Formats: sequence, C-alpha cells, structure tokens
Amino acid sequence: MDLNIRIAGAAGQGIETTGDLLVELFADQGIHCFSGQTYMSRIRGGLNWYDVRVADRELFSGREKADVLVALNDQALDWLQGDVAEGGVKLLNGSGRDDAICVEFEKVAKETGGSAIMANTVAAGAVLTILGYGVASLEEHLRERFARKGDEVVAANIACARKGAELVASHAGALKGPAGDNAPRGICSGNEAVGLGAATAGVKFAAGYPMTPSTGVLTFLAQAADRYGIVVEQAEDEIAAVNMICGATYAGVPAMTTTSGGGFALMVEGLALAGMLELPIFIFLGQRPGPATGLPTRTAQQDLMFALNAGHGEFPRAVFAPGTPQQCYELTRHGLAVAHKYQTPVIMLSDQFLADMRKNCAGLDESYRPVDRCLCLDPSEEYLRYAVTESGVSPRAIPGGNSFVVLDSDEHDEDGHITDHLATRVKMQDKRMRKLDGMVAEIMPPEWHGPPDAEKVLVCWGSTYGPCREAVDIMNSDNRAVAMLHFQQVWPLDGAAIRTTLGVGRGIISVECNQTGQFARLLRQVGAVSDFQLMAKYDGLPFTAEEIVRRLQ
Repeated sequence: MDLNIRIAGAAGQGIETTGDLLVELFADQGIHCFSGQTYMSRIRGGLNWYDVRVADRELFSGREKADVLVALNDQALDWLQGDVAEGGVKLLNGSGRDDAICVEFEKVAKETGGSAIMANTVAAGAVLTILGYGVASLEEHLRERFARKGDEVVAANIACARKGAELVASHAGALKGPAGDNAPRGICSGNEAVGLGAATAGVKFAAGYPMTPSTGVLTFLAQAADRYGIVVEQAEDEIAAVNMICGATYAGVPAMTTTSGGGFALMVEGLALAGMLELPIFIFLGQRPGPATGLPTRTAQQDLMFALNAGHGEFPRAVFAPGTPQQCYELTRHGLAVAHKYQTPVIMLSDQFLADMRKNCAGLDESYRPVDRCLCLDPSEEYLRYAVTESGVSPRAIPGGNSFVVLDSDEHDEDGHITDHLATRVKMQDKRMRKLDGMVAEIMPPEWHGPPDAEKVLVCWGSTYGPCREAVDIMNSDNRAVAMLHFQQVWPLDGAAIRTTLGVGRGIISVECNQTGQFARLLRQVGAVSDFQLMAKYDGLPFTAEEIVRRLQ
C-alpha cells in the first residue's frame, strides 16, 4: 500500500499548513509517511506543491505521480492533473468543473467555522474521507493541537473537518489508505533534526544570516534557546557570523553557524582563520543550485568541492553529509564531537530536499548530553597552546587562569606568538596536518544496502540516500543484482578501504545532484575508484527512485 497526496497551489494559499497537518496526523496514527516540498522563490503566487506519501512500510523518498491531487486553484489542476496516477482522485478548491471533485474550502470554512483560515481543516477532512479513514482521528488531533486556544476554536475546527468529509461523502473510500500502528509516532524534518542534535550536543552560541535552505536550523535553535541555554544571534552578514563563532570557540563555547553557498563564500576567510587558530567551529551549509543566487528554493549537491577546498592555505577539516533526518541528528552530534576532539573546522552539507523532508523518526533523544569539549581545565604556568604532539592535537585551554592562551592569525610558534622562522613553520604545519591521520583512523564507514554480490553499485552521498535505497529495493525485487554504497562522511576518506569494499568487476554508478560528478572525482582522487558512470541531475529537483530505475534500465 503506497499513496501520494499532492497539495498544490500558489504561495500564500496554505499549502504548507495543510501538508503539515496531514503529515502530523498520519504520524500520530503510526502510519509511515514521507513529505517533501517544491516551491518557487516567491512570497505570493506561482505554482508550489507539497507531497505527503503514506505507505505500510518505511519510506525514504518522494514519488513522481500523485494518487490524490488537492488543487487549491484552477492553475494547479490544469498544470498538474497530467501527473495524477491512473485511478487517482482530483480534488479542487473551487466550483463549476466536471474534471475534479469541487469543494470551496475557504467559503466552507468561513460559513462553518467563521474564518477562511480553517480552509486547511476542511481540506484535511475531505482527503481523509476519500482515503477511507473518516475524521475521528482528525478530530482528536485537532483537540490536542488547539487545546490552548480554547473550546470555541477546537469546536470550529472540528465542524470544518466534518463539513469537508460530508461534502465528499459520495467519494468516501475511493482510495484505500494504509493501516497505522506500525511506524514511529514522531515526525521530524532535516533542519529540525540538525537543530535538535546541536542543542542536545551542547551548542551554546549560534550566529547566522538567514539564507534558504539553512534558516530553519537557526529558527529551531532560537525556539529552543530557553530550554537548552543557547544564545542565538542574527548577524549583520555571514562575515560577522563566522567571526563571532571563532571568538566563541576561542572562549571555550561550542558554537555553530548556518548558511548556504553564497553566504559560505563570504565565510571563507573566517574559515581559514579557524584553520590557523585551530578552533572547533561547526558550519551547516545548506546547498542550492548556483552559481550566484541561482535557484534559491531548489535543491543541489554542488558545493562539495567548494567545502573541501574553501580557505587559503592548507589545513585539516572534516566534511559530513547526512541523508535522512535521523542521520542529521546523529551526524550533527558526531560532527561537533570531531570538531572539538581535533580542534578543527567541521562542515556539514545539506540541501533543500533534506532540509524540508519530513518523515517518521524513532527516538530522537531530547535530553541534554553535551559532547566532550576536550579542554585542558588546569593548565600549568608552562602551558603552550600549540605544543607539538604526535597526534597533532595540542592541549586546549580557555582564557584565564594560571596561563596565557595566545592566538595569532600569522604563523606562530608553540606558545602562539608570531614567527618567521621557516623550520618552525614546517613543524607547525606538519603538526596541524597530522590530525588527518587520526580522523582517517576513526572514519565513519559508508553504508552498504543490497546484496553483497551485486553486479552494479549506486555510489551516493548526502540526500540521495533515500531515492537510491528505494531504487535498489525496486531493482532487486525484479531479480536485478544492485546495491547502494552511501557516504555520510565525505572527507577525509580512506581510499584503500573503499576500494576493498567495492571489490573488482562491478559497475560503479555515481548518483549525484550536480553536473560534474564531484564526489566520484573525489573517490578517484583518493584511489578508491578508477572507472565509473555518472548519473547526474542538476535541474533543481531531487531524484526519485522511479527516475533512477528508469535511467538504470
């Protein structure tokens, strides 16, 4: 059982509100769900849609066709009715058309509940009835959701839900929705999971300038600030933001910033500063199609090489790329721990698809469990901030106490003072770069999904996890020997270990939302692969499993 509900219309018509209501309702019933959004860079107008997919198994990506199209205006029906699956249902917010079930959501909401703002509740009641669920579960959800607003608001919303159901009663059960009680009740987006991971890991300062698609992380941290004791600053620009977190980490405070490609371009000098000062800054980089402003509300995986090579000079860094909200949560905590253990910048790559996707998430622990900051809390008077060690990691103290903590953006000696001594320069650069040896030894291995003897392997990273995983399952159900190798850690890499995992004689296909196969080229650079095929997508939309299967065949 697998159904896709597409709510479509103009920005400002309540598309997201309706979609969120359905997702939360399905999750409350223990139904597996997955949602994603496609929207234009407009505050009002245009054509946007929100997909809510439900099934009797765990879901990892979206679908191309809609089984139920909820068109909030005539344009949405005209443009998208060709994407409705055979046997699907079209529900129009309007009247006077015979090619769809017509219900005037705003008019009904105003007449029944006293306000057009309840149109989404009317729509939800209609959709649930068409899927054969009835509205009892929706009524209970509305009671819980609006309890704080009083009995009158709750009653008005329930009346609107019932009216929506009544108006489509002749189509009740036209499609059969999946049964519940076999999926986690919790629901989470990629951005929410990153924010929760950061808050529980002990981030105490976050600075950023709003930029799609990363803004949701900063917003989450602001909402969680009182609970977790976080200072959140909307900086005047990205240059200020990165320098603020450099200052915070110097003082011993776990800190992060959020941005997208254009903002990260402004942060590059500050990133290099953190590399020289050996500061554990954490940068969340939400990718979108470029160059320049590009497609600001679409998705891409085009900033990998930029993240790896940003900053003048050479210094160690770790780069991570989660593929699901669960991975977003876990990898944020892991990335912050790596940053502090190795005193080096960590960059986490996301994108619009991952930022906005919502799916069932099991057991995201909301308790406060700060990562180890790896501080030297009682330094002696002979303390050297940049003491040369075998691991490359020097004892890190915070300002104050019995010792001086000296930093300098110029090359410096072990006590942090500026130097032009060339032999010292070599010694300090070698010390910094030795951190990579430790990071490689503790590398996060890629995830293999599929038969061990697969003839073809889809190599992917970041948000292509879900579409590739579902494509592998589809292909193998048709007796095709296909597997997936997904990377959450994209730097540093152990080329020899990856080469052993892949073996010989397999067809390697790199699935990436960029034109040039950036990750595949990186694998070739470290000696992990020599020959590969590239399945590239760079139109601003995410992959679907159906598209990957089509292109494989």
